[in-house]
Amino acid sequence: MRGRLVLGAALMLAAAPLAAQDHSGHAMPDHSAHQQQPEEQAAAEDHSKHQQAPAPFVLPDMTGAPKMDHSTMDHSAHQVGDLPEGPPPPEAFEGPQHAADAIYGPAVMAEARATNHATHGDMKTGMLMAERLEARIGEGEDGFLWDLQGWYGGDIDKLVIKSEGEGEFGGAVEDAELQALWGHAIGPFFDLQAGVRLDIEPETRSHLVLGVQGLAPYMWHVDAAAFLSDRGDLTARIEGEYDQKLTQRLILQPRAELELAAQDIPGREIGAGLTKFETGLRLRYEIAREFAPYVGVGYETKLGETRSIARAAGDDPDGLKLLLGLRAWF
Repeated sequence: MRGRLVLGAALMLAAAPLAAQDHSGHAMPDHSAHQQQPEEQAAAEDHSKHQQAPAPFVLPDMTGAPKMDHSTMDHSAHQVGDLPEGPPPPEAFEGPQHAADAIYGPAVMAEARATNHATHGDMKTGMLMAERLEARIGEGEDGFLWDLQGWYGGDIDKLVIKSEGEGEFGGAVEDAELQALWGHAIGPFFDLQAGVRLDIEPETRSHLVLGVQGLAPYMWHVDAAAFLSDRGDLTARIEGEYDQKLTQRLILQPRAELELAAQDIPGREIGAGLTKFETGLRLRYEIAREFAPYVGVGYETKLGETRSIARAAGDDPDGLKLLLGLRAWF
């Protein structure tokens, strides 16, 4: 009996470890006591603080890279063929003229196109410039001169008004003229001008005018015109001037003017050929861009047959004058 008890106890001790390793019949342990609070769980799941910033971009070191030999490469696929000649093919005109009309409506797009054209060169502007308003102080006679020009219009067409004249202080006006011209752009820097000219002094005479005005190479402002009077007299005038900036406000301006006649004009004491040459040098200071007084010196001489006519009349064909004047625009 005692031996059986000892044998049973030994068998139970041997089976205990095997039973401890078999959990198939056991329920899962209860971990509810170990559950985290919502705030603690959210903090535990928030890994934003552990995100790494992107590494800065660094250009690769190409100093040791082999150079490409372009002379051995075939660039034929990149060559541009001959440009097509002639008018566009008929397929180019199959679509609507203004495709946006189908989306926004013809009226809306017509207004948009008109606004676009108006803001790209269709604006009307104008200006009035007194190029020369000056006193001319010379030996034995002091006089005055005006040279005005104004225009109104667009980039292509404009109305141009010009007026020139001179006289003596305390005396009568010797020469005075007024021009009304239509100016039409014939290039980026020149306008063709055509119209009429009316001489008021020394006698009333009308002319047809055809000329050009603009900016020549080397920044010379050029004004050239031919005049055909109502009496058949053909004359011409060429003017040129250049603004040399010494500072932003101090400008030195050389100027030259040449007049010609195709025939003798006895009523004006003018002979055929070159009739008069005038040159001057003016130094102006722009107190404002629109207001610039100047001082200068001018020389005027009559040429050819006109010089002989002046000498025969007892006039001096040459003259050197001190110039005091104003250049302004509005």
